[in-house]
Amino acid sequence: MYDPLTSTYTFSCPHDGEVRIALSRFRVLGRLPGPAHPAVFHVRFSCRCGGDHDGLVSHDELDWAPLGSSATGTFRNLMTSSDDVLADELAERSATRIGAGEWPWSFFCLLEGRPRPVTPSAFSLIAPGGASYGVAVRCPACAAVSINLVTREHVDVPFWNDVRVGVVDHVLPADLERTVEAFRAELASARFDERRLHLER
Repeated sequence: MYDPLTSTYTFSCPHDGEVRIALSRFRVLGRLPGPAHPAVFHVRFSCRCGGDHDGLVSHDELDWAPLGSSATGTFRNLMTSSDDVLADELAERSATRIGAGEWPWSFFCLLEGRPRPVTPSAFSLIAPGGASYGVAVRCPACAAVSINLVTREHVDVPFWNDVRVGVVDHVLPADLERTVEAFRAELASARFDERRLHLER
């Protein structure tokens, strides 16, 4: 379902059949009630056909596949003149970067006043706003929901961390988290405070 080489998820569109969707085209994400293993998430995404569609994605596909664990096929290793498994290479590169203190995704938690590492399952809402994207994220440490204004790459490309992010100057209440219209009103309110994050690319 996830292709780590193109950073896209595969979903079904009633008009175009199978489509590849980047994480930045997700609009609403929410975990479905039920078993924790495997956890399943409901996704509403903006399709290239112009409509919004619903899909399901597993926790593994949402959080771990972007780190390379689901890659298929081999590549020719020119250093060893052998064919190596692509998933092993991508997972090793991800593990090396995480071991060095780099996280695939990060966001600024307003309540704690600091950047925090996250995975896409912490995202609740994603809304485009011109060249930037507003992302509502539930902090894994304090469970508060903060809104960050980031670039598309910050959302789509693992280990891409913007040097500057916009931050809404208050924490969202839990019931506002799922209200897309209210979220978009926050984005349009010009209440973002720009924060500089010292993160390595």
